Amino acid sequence: MGRMQPTAEKPTDEHEAVQLDDRAGSRGSVARLKEFAGTDTGQAASMAVAVMAQNVLGLAFTVVFARILGKDGYGSLAALVAAFLILSIPGTALQVTVAREVSGALATGEAARGAAIRGWMRSLLFAAAGVTVVSLALQNPIGSLIGVDEHWAAGAVVPTATLWLVLCVQRGVLQGFQRYRLVGISLVGEAGTRLIFGLILVGVGLDVAGAFLGTTMSVASMAALLGFALHHELETAPPGHRPPVGERLRDLAARAWVPLAALALIAVLQNVDVIVVKHRVSDDAASAYAAAAVAAKVMVWIAVGLGMYLLPESTRRASVGEDARPVLLKTVGVAVVTAVPITLVFAVGGHLLLDKVFGKDFATADTALPILGVAMGFLAITYLCVQYLLALHRKRFVLVLAAGAILDPLLLLLAGHKLTSIALVLAGLQTALACTIGFIAMRTRAVRPAALS
Repeated sequence: MGRMQPTAEKPTDEHEAVQLDDRAGSRGSVARLKEFAGTDTGQAASMAVAVMAQNVLGLAFTVVFARILGKDGYGSLAALVAAFLILSIPGTALQVTVAREVSGALATGEAARGAAIRGWMRSLLFAAAGVTVVSLALQNPIGSLIGVDEHWAAGAVVPTATLWLVLCVQRGVLQGFQRYRLVGISLVGEAGTRLIFGLILVGVGLDVAGAFLGTTMSVASMAALLGFALHHELETAPPGHRPPVGERLRDLAARAWVPLAALALIAVLQNVDVIVVKHRVSDDAASAYAAAAVAAKVMVWIAVGLGMYLLPESTRRASVGEDARPVLLKTVGVAVVTAVPITLVFAVGGHLLLDKVFGKDFATADTALPILGVAMGFLAITYLCVQYLLALHRKRFVLVLAAGAILDPLLLLLAGHKLTSIALVLAGLQTALACTIGFIAMRTRAVRPAALS
């Protein structure tokens, strides 16, 4: 008689086969995820997630310190932060310019201008040191100008903005090098360390000054981190080297005027409605509208992250004569795909959202929230098209943005006093602007590589 096989082996084999299939499926899923992460859409989406995380941590910063410092203390902190944000706009424009130049140079086989980049950062660090001495000496008049009693903190506003310039140059270089993961880490790290440093400094008794100096320390720490990462990637200038005309810091700043104007106008289009509403309706209604406007800006947060990928990639393709519009279309597609469900959430659960996040007194703007979501969704498309046009060194579109920025407050003043009416007028204007700028962008393919040098 032949020996019989144990009956337990078959189910064991089947179980092992299922496990092998599961493992193979898992490996396949991981491989597909990695493959997606390497695509244009995947890399753009990862930058959007990083900016979203940064802004969520920024919102946490607002909530935490509003509770810790109280109404009066947080009012001073908000004024200090607002002053810093105004001074930070040139840094963001500089980041766009650096990313555009580095990515264009690398795409055409040129050197990455490492010696020039080191020179830019060195000049900015020297400027930060000088500005710090002057600002601390003038801390009292600066504090009076901002309207705060925390003069030490007021004296740190301008030095913090100068350190921000260093960080922006570093991020622009990394965007040009396609080091998007490191840029994303610095975004989240900046917001996280800002909260941590602020809590530590407030905990040791520095109160409002400590909360603001958390921003200074976070910017400095991220600049140190990125400086270390870039140290081995940038060549060092030989002794006695003098940068040629066009590679000095002032030359770079001169080339940043179009990004500066474009980003400043986008900032107006993003925020001027809150100012107009403040003058048109009651304080309670204005506060509710402001809360809804903050919630709706999630669309723009996503676009900012997408733009950090869109601009250098568009420049890279245009520099070698390729059509860069597919990158624009993919990033706009990501923005639209995310904006639709968010707007639906605003429409269905807007009242609950405003109630839980901001408080029941702010939920009265729930009917305006989905309309504001649509408006900010179209502004996000405008922002992406602007990043694309900046990548291709276009300038005339700034006139369209300027016209929109002028019309925005004028039309809102004619919209009446109902929040929904104001939101509808804003949505109409942002839709028209997005269509106009989008039309210009889609008609713009690539400029000659020589024109990008």
